[in-house]
Amino acid sequence: MILPIIAYGDPVLRKEGEDIDAQYPNLEALLANMWETMYNAYGVGLAAPQIGKAIRIFLVDTTPFADDPDLSPEEQEQLKGFKKVFINAEIIAEEGQEWAFNEGCLSIPDVREDVKRHPQITIRYQDENFEEYTETYDGLIARVIQHEYDHIEGVLFTDYLSPLKKRLIKGRLKKISDGKINVDYKMRFPNLKKKR
Repeated sequence: MILPIIAYGDPVLRKEGEDIDAQYPNLEALLANMWETMYNAYGVGLAAPQIGKAIRIFLVDTTPFADDPDLSPEEQEQLKGFKKVFINAEIIAEEGQEWAFNEGCLSIPDVREDVKRHPQITIRYQDENFEEYTETYDGLIARVIQHEYDHIEGVLFTDYLSPLKKRLIKGRLKKISDGKINVDYKMRFPNLKKKR
């Protein structure tokens, strides 16, 4: 089932997510709905707060990035096969010199800005079967994970922008909160009480 994506301005996007365990109700259905919602919106990642749940779950599928002709065949292959569920994740290391990349977010449609992030991360997490892993990722995979991880920490990519950039996009962010934006996927706007 395709769920509405929560728009910028909703308080749930600012909440730190809570850990869950294997008894979390209807987890399998929730994950299936999250995948369906993400693909319907042409996203490469989706976090539970973006569908209104302040819990520590996010999904990533970097396959769409694999078509980038600027990447090496090895990088393309790595991106093509990367599809994972992250539950109760904790980034335990961020390393390397920060690099800028133009990011967007399904909760903040039509706003894209350069964000600096570390090129390599080490993350501890559980998969959908609550098996625990500690893994290291780099490049675009690390970036997508960091973006989604921020969501379960109550952080948005716009938080990384300079005060000037924030002022420049303030009006656009207000329009998103008010639902004065055209999107081709289902959204729920905090300042607009009816669902679209």
